[in-house]
Amino acid sequence: MKNKWSGAFQLAAVYVGTVVGAGFATGKEIVEFFSQFGLLGFFGILASGLIFSSLGSKLMRISVKIKAKSYQEFTIFLFGRVAGSLVNILMLIMLIGVCAVMLSGAGAVFEEQLGLSKAFGVIFTIVLSLIVMLVGMKGLFAVNTFVVPIMITFSFILFTLSIQLPGFLDRMDDLPIFSWNGITSPFSYTALNLSLAIAVLVPAASEIGDDQTVKWGGIIGGIALMFILLSSHFTLIMLDNVDNYAIPMASIMRELAPNLSWIYIIVIYGEIFTSVIGNVYGLERQISQYIRIPSILIIAIIFAVSYSISFIHYGTLLSILYPLFGYISLVFLLLLWLKPIPQKNV
Repeated sequence: MKNKWSGAFQLAAVYVGTVVGAGFATGKEIVEFFSQFGLLGFFGILASGLIFSSLGSKLMRISVKIKAKSYQEFTIFLFGRVAGSLVNILMLIMLIGVCAVMLSGAGAVFEEQLGLSKAFGVIFTIVLSLIVMLVGMKGLFAVNTFVVPIMITFSFILFTLSIQLPGFLDRMDDLPIFSWNGITSPFSYTALNLSLAIAVLVPAASEIGDDQTVKWGGIIGGIALMFILLSSHFTLIMLDNVDNYAIPMASIMRELAPNLSWIYIIVIYGEIFTSVIGNVYGLERQISQYIRIPSILIIAIIFAVSYSISFIHYGTLLSILYPLFGYISLVFLLLLWLKPIPQKNV
């Protein structure tokens, strides 16, 4: 039983680390989907937490039941062979786009927070990713198990400081003009993140191979994501002109707890980094089934393409790609909800 709970918490850490990528860790993604909608955003986060827990757990349980080794096998199970093959091509494009967003986010950390060039930050991240990926899935588990608890701790430190600021309750109650985007954002947001997370969660769940372990890993991970989202949202609503910042969470930390700001920048970078290696790992597993060339060459090609895209401004890249991918992923979310979990291993 102890090993099952240990495995569940490890898997939950990978789940959180995969979702908490460039846009989430920096706060930019949370502003885009939730904080700009004020009180409506708060209820949207609660809905997102429920979806992350229930469908994230279901996704990983199905992966174990069908013994899927890559997200290609999972999407074919979900969509059928013909439609699934088309979805896999779309997923490939989406994952490369998201890798570019992650690398752009890493470059933004170096440029905005450290005063170094964006190119240096992107190249440094690529080299570091290659080193960790040589270890494989164990390296991904290890990095997430270390980084995620620190990220959660810092989120709650910022939340505690934010609620003590004057005018917090007024900002909390602020409800902008009604918007359909505010209503649909929890669904497009979770659809985007779950559809992209399958590149990591499917092989991770299959490697564990135990139904109850992955079930609770998904539930714990979803609850953790909801609390991180809430604490970050309560913090972000206190920042004036929040849309003007590429990394608003770091800006708030610098204002509220300047002595911890440098550590928090490292944590943000760590979360971006885990998402980069997770996405590239999933992409490599997918492409290797079509192209018989050494893995290191596939990874190099992925990084070369992502590198070229990443020099579009990070904020622009995220605000265009993420909502677009989110709405495309809604079909994935609907099918995942409708599809029953196989009773026996396939």
